[in-house]
Amino acid sequence: MDTPSHGKLVRDPLWNTIRLDATAVRIVDTAEFQRLRYIRQLGLGHLVYPGATHTRFDHALGVYHLTTTALRHLRERGGAPPEAWEGEELVPYAALLHDIGHYAFSHALEELEGDVPADHEVVSRRFFESPSLRDALASLGLGASERIHEIIRGASRIPLRGLVTGSLDLDKMEYLRRDARFCGVPYGEVDVDRMLQGLVLLPDPASGAWEVGVQEKAVSALESLLFAKYQMFRNVYWHHGVRAATSLYKRIVEDAVGAGILDPEELVGPTDEELLYEISRRAVEDDSDVAERLALRWMPALRHRRLPKRAVELTAADLQGRQVQSWVVGDSPWKRVVEDELARELALEPGEVMIDFPAKRAMFQLDVLVERRGGSVERLGPQGLPGLVDLPRVARELYTTARVLRVFTFERRELDHEVILERVTQPAGAA
Repeated sequence: MDTPSHGKLVRDPLWNTIRLDATAVRIVDTAEFQRLRYIRQLGLGHLVYPGATHTRFDHALGVYHLTTTALRHLRERGGAPPEAWEGEELVPYAALLHDIGHYAFSHALEELEGDVPADHEVVSRRFFESPSLRDALASLGLGASERIHEIIRGASRIPLRGLVTGSLDLDKMEYLRRDARFCGVPYGEVDVDRMLQGLVLLPDPASGAWEVGVQEKAVSALESLLFAKYQMFRNVYWHHGVRAATSLYKRIVEDAVGAGILDPEELVGPTDEELLYEISRRAVEDDSDVAERLALRWMPALRHRRLPKRAVELTAADLQGRQVQSWVVGDSPWKRVVEDELARELALEPGEVMIDFPAKRAMFQLDVLVERRGGSVERLGPQGLPGLVDLPRVARELYTTARVLRVFTFERRELDHEVILERVTQPAGAA
């Protein structure tokens, strides 16, 4: 590596060489950023795909690299007025810091309702308030920390914000490629080079405000992004084993917080192993029934990969003509009541039946300016664009197909599919 005053070169298995400038080096050297070395990118995905032990640290460096590359391409293309470049100096560091607030095991805890402070973009504010990170950003001027945090939260109006948050953000392109590589699957191929070459700063035809868009001839790369996401969610992120492990982990944290073994605020900051260790330690020292289940059943099961079993699995085809009850998504109190009723019927302990119907509503949403071949600028939104593949409709169908409703049981049990359909769904269109 080069000396810090001149930046550093980092060798990366995905992008070969990543060049960090001096400000990026100062950020990376903070304790807050180094913590990301110990937050696995795919949470508990390594229990299914053994190679998936890559981290948020690796991923953040990759997003920084793609962002600086995209900015260079946009500058070389030219054609945008000076106001389109407002805040340009902040964008690479927003990309570098976009995951700074992640919980242990990445996104899993964000699915809990009421038991965690907020999603990781909001929680990141606490890290931005640290003296070391503020010092690292000082060279960017007064207010840089707050402005970068606004970009990460999607609250900024600077024209280049779309490189960090939005339909074209480089985070997606990076994690799809990296996750596929380390899982050893062929699904995450995105035409990154074509997408970067096709990015362009465009004026919104409705408001005149500048934002990052894409040339029509590069829409095929946007299609590759869409289908790569579908394949990765269907085969990796929402794989039944990954969801079983995630459901058990969430239940461990939920019950530890509910029993007072862990305070919700203590979820902010620990790394993967720190959090598991602390829950285990406190459960052993506590004498409640919940602590006993944690110490003797649930924590050893997670540690030794004795994952919950699928008792029921309902695909989009099975759910055709049915509407899943709203309380099934997330982890509401009513959902827990139904789960514990099923647990009693199956002679299991409270908390040992888990209904899982993963949701990520923004997963396939498209809101992109497109520069048509004739030079006009149009927005690709929910209605699609004439002459292009109806990407919004395709996205909705892919999302529906990727989702699977499962009932997991801590020990193997048999459940009737019709009984579950009756309990958690209703006829489509019913009030």
